[in-house]
Amino acid sequence: MVDRGAVLDKHFASRVDWNLLRTFVEIVRAGGIGAAARKLHKQQPSISAALKRLEEQVGVQLLERSPTGIKTTAAGTALLGLCEEMLETARMVPHQVAQATRRVEGAVRIQLISAVTSPEFDESIASFHRRNPHIHIELRVSPWRAVLDALEQGEAEIGVGYDSNVRGGLLYEPLFVERQQLYCARSHPLFGHRVERLGELKDEGFVLTGEDELDTVTRLRRRYRLGARATGRAEDINEAKRLITLGVGIGFLPVMAARQAVEQRQLWPLLHPDMEPFYDIFLLARAEGTRDTPTQLFLDEVLRRRRAQHRS
Repeated sequence: MVDRGAVLDKHFASRVDWNLLRTFVEIVRAGGIGAAARKLHKQQPSISAALKRLEEQVGVQLLERSPTGIKTTAAGTALLGLCEEMLETARMVPHQVAQATRRVEGAVRIQLISAVTSPEFDESIASFHRRNPHIHIELRVSPWRAVLDALEQGEAEIGVGYDSNVRGGLLYEPLFVERQQLYCARSHPLFGHRVERLGELKDEGFVLTGEDELDTVTRLRRRYRLGARATGRAEDINEAKRLITLGVGIGFLPVMAARQAVEQRQLWPLLHPDMEPFYDIFLLARAEGTRDTPTQLFLDEVLRRRRAQHRS
């Protein structure tokens, strides 16, 4: 096939076979013509012929074939992005129509870790409720591993939390970067001082957060033998903050969750800022499968606001 170059076809939209665009996406996603044929339950020659017709209509080669598989050309990569946007738009038609006619009812179940502090996420909830006042919003708080399990098992549609790995069946959209700090109460001898070496604190009484403790913090704590003398435990960040503030022990808390107590001088940050562990907090959802309209509209609300923020 000979590329005709960048020739503008003003009638392309009316001439193109839209099914060919869908087939092209499936070929790329499957990693080859044979795999796409098996996925679509079609014969391989028909998939090859569909790709050839699309390349003829576009006027350029879209895929390069090799013994190891396929690779999109520059034109193929550009077309793939456009096709995925069109498919996503088509998928959203029934959801957006339902929202426009104010016929959307139901519930959105969101499972999240405790003490999530994100103005962007809160604004998304408020905006979503204004747009969809008849949709019930349910928030459930649980340790981070339980958030992931609930999504995989279908017990929740949306999650907000942390993950030390990547689960193939989940969609990860970074919401914000959270930092943690090690705090002590006003009554503690170290109040007002910074610690240079974490190992100096190995004999201190410690408030642990059990299953709610993130792997990033657990690894840091174990490296310096912090928490060997546990004097308190709470599975919820807010309750852990209560114990630390009351002087039961020192402990790690998210910086934003502890900010007000620090401003009121109830808590003191023991670490220099460059020693604070940090990690991503994600908006989570199942990557595959059909979502109900309330769930899809909420997910789109968060993603829309994030994209708008990044463009500004």
